[in-house]
Amino acid sequence: MSASARPALFAVVAVAALVSGYIFSQTGVPDPVDIKPLMAASFPDLQGRNRSLAEWRGSVLVVNFWATWCPPCLKEIPDFIRMQEKLKARGVQFVGIAADQPDKVRQFAAKYRMNYPVLLADMAVVEIAKQAGNQAGGLPFTVILDREGKWVSSESGILDEKRLNSLVEPLL
Repeated sequence: MSASARPALFAVVAVAALVSGYIFSQTGVPDPVDIKPLMAASFPDLQGRNRSLAEWRGSVLVVNFWATWCPPCLKEIPDFIRMQEKLKARGVQFVGIAADQPDKVRQFAAKYRMNYPVLLADMAVVEIAKQAGNQAGGLPFTVILDREGKWVSSESGILDEKRLNSLVEPLL
């Protein structure tokens, strides 16, 4: 390519990028992560009261989708219990959303003395989790929201304490 053709090629690419950006901004292409359905949903807690994540606005939220039949979920929950105790005073609130049979969840929560709200959901919650970034539909899946309820991160698989701290610390 000649030296004189390079500026013209650069100009064509720049114009194409600007036009593409304008078109996409006007067509309302959705964000890859949509937490509106999650924030709008309500789920019964272990006592049967409907709860919504909006009630914890003002806290850094760690929303964990899990089930009693999911070995990786069961591995991370004891860490979450410990971290809830450690971080609660600093404004962090864990919330578990269990896609499982209510009786099994109640038994598990009592056995492990879960110290954060546990909400009950049926398998329809998979679509809400998918919109929040869980494209694979697997468990465990965790969403981190800032104090204003804005999405910070979606994490698939086991979320260890080091990774969770790196996500939460900047929000405190």
